[in-house]
Amino acid sequence: MDISQKVIDRFEQRFGGKPEHIALAPGRVNLLGEHVDYNDGFVLPAAINLATWIAFSPSGSETNTLIAFDLNEEAVFDLKGIPSKTDATGKAMADWVKYPAGMAWALSEKGLSVQGMNAVFASDVPRGASLSSSASVEMTFGIAWQALGGWTIKPMDMALIGQRAENQYVGMNCGIMDQFASACGEKDRLLLLDCRSLEYRTLPLPSDVSIIIADTSVRRTLLGSAYNNRRKSCEEAVHLLSAKFDGLKSLRDISVEEFEKYADMLPQETRLRARHVVNEIERTNQAIPLLEKGDVDSFGRLMNECHASLRDLYEVSGPELDLMARLAQVLPGCYGARQTGGGFAGCTVNLVEKEHSNDFCRILSDQYKKQTGLEPAVYICEAARGAFLLK
Repeated sequence: MDISQKVIDRFEQRFGGKPEHIALAPGRVNLLGEHVDYNDGFVLPAAINLATWIAFSPSGSETNTLIAFDLNEEAVFDLKGIPSKTDATGKAMADWVKYPAGMAWALSEKGLSVQGMNAVFASDVPRGASLSSSASVEMTFGIAWQALGGWTIKPMDMALIGQRAENQYVGMNCGIMDQFASACGEKDRLLLLDCRSLEYRTLPLPSDVSIIIADTSVRRTLLGSAYNNRRKSCEEAVHLLSAKFDGLKSLRDISVEEFEKYADMLPQETRLRARHVVNEIERTNQAIPLLEKGDVDSFGRLMNECHASLRDLYEVSGPELDLMARLAQVLPGCYGARQTGGGFAGCTVNLVEKEHSNDFCRILSDQYKKQTGLEPAVYICEAARGAFLLK
């Protein structure tokens, strides 16, 4: 049974009728431009065909009854309880409830009508795997409340509202990339986003190439503090380099050559972190003409360079990620492989020639399991359409 049928069936069981609407929003994977979004850089994500689905109808009141199918949990809250993050009984909301509730809060703050709903949602985006499961939940509920409220906003505006919900309601200081990719994805296209101006365009993904995601099945719990430390290092680098560059706002504003000329001004750890960011922004710029002319070989080499930089300079890789990338990079048909997302654990993203995809998945899984004893999950993905209302 596919995921859409699961949420429909569960909705009918719980609420005694068919849902009026179905919506979905994809997860995302980032192919290049890692840890540069908070440095005003350029990122190259794609929405993927792993998504959060929701079956829903208006409740006819201010009450929301939400069922998280994957958790087998139900939550009830009214619109008045959203600012205080409390459910209908006055108790604190469960963590998972804060993502849909945060969207309702952020939409209301923008003056958009939010109606009560009955809903069941489920996802095949792995949680905690750096594939933006939380953003896909936010965008799914954004589309649902848009359908019930009768208003329309642009996908990028929905993404910004989702980012505000996660930053200010959930309490995770993320950049815009995750919500952007989930909201604005296009089928068979990569997204090139300027994280400073928020301007974006799409770039072609060759039709004979698969995006394969390999989940190490390992999760880390220290990502938040590590993320904050690296962000502080980047800010320190900008502060110290400002003595040599007037008007330096972020590491986006300095070239590789300029950085290397003054890199010795920086403390060692700060220098390593900043070197990754400056070079990664340059790699993303180099990728644009390569993708436009279909040079997947050269693009794959940039992905491999990115992984080495994340491992050695930014130090956000991990033994399982390094092993997964190393095993993949030498397999037939693999153009490039690297960790994706915040790091330390989670997934690698691999660009693989389609005719080799099935063998690649089998061999990579077997070799990884043999060396670690862990069972990986490997997904052959496509670049997919962003969040939308199915009916």
